[in-house]
Amino acid sequence: MFTVMKMLEEKRTGSNRNDGEIVSLDELVPKFHLLRKIDRSIDWRKIYPIVEGKYSKIGRPSIDPVILVKMVMLQ
Repeated sequence: MFTVMKMLEEKRTGSNRNDGEIVSLDELVPKFHLLRKIDRSIDWRKIYPIVEGKYSKIGRPSIDPVILVKMVMLQ
């Protein structure tokens, strides 16, 4: 299960902005949402061989190509 640290809004809670809340990403997306169906339907591992030659072995770490493809799909 993925978790993220979500900063609480000062206006909403009146608390310090350094207070946090643990949020489950699985709970944020409804069980039968279209994005879950897409995620189950596509074999994301096929993307890696396609883009392998486009990424350098040296330098800063890149963004995962699967994440980039998913971002484009959402637009």
